[in-house]
Amino acid sequence: MHIRTDFPHRTFCEDVRIPLPDGTRLYARIWRPYGTEPVPALLEYLPYRLSDWTAPRDAQRHPYYAGHGYASVRVDVRGHGNSEGLPTDEYSETELADGVAVIEWLAAQPWCSGKVGMFGISWGGFNSLQLAARAPEALKAIVTVCSADDRFDNDVHYTGGSLLAVDMHAWAATMLAFVSRPPDPAQVGDGWRKQWTDRLEAVDPFLHTWLAHQSRDAYWQHGSVCEDYSAIKAAVLAVGGWHDPYRDTVLRLTEHLDAPVRGIIGPWSHQYPDRGLPPGPAIGFLQETLRWWDHWLKGESDSASGAGDRSVEDDPLLRSWISESHPPATVYDELPGRWVADPAWPSPHVTPTAYPLPGDRPLLVRSPQHTGVDAGRYFPFGNDADLPPDQREEDGRSVCFDLPELTERVEILGRPRVTLRLTSEVPRGQVIARICDVAPDGSSTLVTRGVLNLLTRHGRDRAVEWMPGTTEDVTFELNGIGHAFPAGHRIRVALSSAYWPWVWPHAGSEAGWTVDPAASSVELPVRTPRADEPEITFEQPEQSEPLGVVFPDGGDQRPERKVVRDVAAGTWTLEVDPRYGGTRIYPDGLEFTEDALETYRIDSADPESAATRSDWSIRLRRPDLGWDARVRTRSEITTDAGDFVTKNEVVCHDGEEEIFRRSWERRIPRTAV
Repeated sequence: MHIRTDFPHRTFCEDVRIPLPDGTRLYARIWRPYGTEPVPALLEYLPYRLSDWTAPRDAQRHPYYAGHGYASVRVDVRGHGNSEGLPTDEYSETELADGVAVIEWLAAQPWCSGKVGMFGISWGGFNSLQLAARAPEALKAIVTVCSADDRFDNDVHYTGGSLLAVDMHAWAATMLAFVSRPPDPAQVGDGWRKQWTDRLEAVDPFLHTWLAHQSRDAYWQHGSVCEDYSAIKAAVLAVGGWHDPYRDTVLRLTEHLDAPVRGIIGPWSHQYPDRGLPPGPAIGFLQETLRWWDHWLKGESDSASGAGDRSVEDDPLLRSWISESHPPATVYDELPGRWVADPAWPSPHVTPTAYPLPGDRPLLVRSPQHTGVDAGRYFPFGNDADLPPDQREEDGRSVCFDLPELTERVEILGRPRVTLRLTSEVPRGQVIARICDVAPDGSSTLVTRGVLNLLTRHGRDRAVEWMPGTTEDVTFELNGIGHAFPAGHRIRVALSSAYWPWVWPHAGSEAGWTVDPAASSVELPVRTPRADEPEITFEQPEQSEPLGVVFPDGGDQRPERKVVRDVAAGTWTLEVDPRYGGTRIYPDGLEFTEDALETYRIDSADPESAATRSDWSIRLRRPDLGWDARVRTRSEITTDAGDFVTKNEVVCHDGEEEIFRRSWERRIPRTAV
């Protein structure tokens, strides 16, 4: 990583309050060049608190953009951080309307040229897309990283029509803890406590809303830009990683957008591609985005990024990383592979190729309910235990179909698809398909996977029960991937009827279902290497100076992921420490400590035994101000008599004084999941 200090422009930073039409003021930090010449503005708009939680990341990129002649602006969403107002649901109408108002305010400032770009990862990538779909006049370009165009079927709540137990609950619990944090008296003054208690009184766990909408209804259509791609007018640079759950959005945006669009998919996890977190290799992402901004917001050539006179419009539509075969591991510093370019998507160099599943008689697929404990993290962040380990144990809990040993290399790029002829004796169930790369030594590396809730086989907007004893053909796509299978290896298709804790099991699903391989197949997106393949290169990563946050030695840490099996009871418990940041001390004296533990438990023979729990504790302390605020939350989900049963609790302290305590318990009918 090269730390850049020699920028073309001298810069300064200021904190401001951006007024909204209703009088609410949003807390913002602006880095911009000295001088009187107006410059374009770049906006990152998040609920994650610019004064502490994202401050280290913000320091890596906002000063960098300012040093290259932009006003780079980080804004806290209403009701979060040091912004005024009350919190709302994610991507709410209020959040998006506020975002439009912020863009218009930025464009009207005397130091702004009137042109605005927007960027962000995850939440910030989502609302960049959603605000682009509202087409405010000043918004000319966006960079959206690790985001989704479909809030129901490609977000943190549901996948393949199934409830994402592993992250629907974990993320709802995380946001309950995050939204309960106080504003900082160093920024808002003596009114911080009233502002905090007003927020706490308005909190309602996101989990209640997300579980109440179990099909793709109007709630999920709101903010899903796939509803109308033509609404987006700004130029879109869409970026993802093969180890991020949102990577398929890059493929869909490059296929469907009418606006100028380019896509990049690397080997990365849920991180910015310049941070150097596993798996790599990292790229000079800030330089690449600077090319984008310079072209669309300044109308300049790309010389500032080292790209010579090549325009971003001359870049291939899609630049993708294709990984070479590699042994299974839970972390890789760098994956072997290469970059490839495709001029269109779907690509003329990719041929969907069907392979029949071997076998001539129907087979019962009845997986134990703990199948999935080796799935790895839904949101890999670059930690040591994020990625799936050797899949041999998971394969043993599944029914596997091995294609003939490869006599030549096979590269795939895109979304595989399975077509299965199924017979079910029960009305509800799930199908999980995994594609693995099996080496001669028997090791099994997960390549990609997909899920289908059988209730949603006719569409995500409705639940249709299976007529017991009948047979149907079902087809569904797996997540996109770029991977090369070498000669001598086998391509394995593994089918299971359970995948805990990724997806919440249906009651009665322990019966499984029967698949007829003679009428089933897998379709792989086979990419033919080109003799004239253009060379794709990126600059080495560089960033602005780090913030100088200190991470004290916390001593022995508990395992990131621990599986506990009670042999006699038949139960399996997965404990996860998400490792978002731990304890850190900021240059201004703020001490920030957070601790979280997620627990997923199931009886291997009983889908109704599924249970999840998430515990959070957060402490913010300023010794110089005598400020010591603490937040503790607990969140649980179980099932009972056809309902989800949720329990949530928030407890907050100002010093030793408990100032807030509230508990919620809800029963939510299971209508589709």
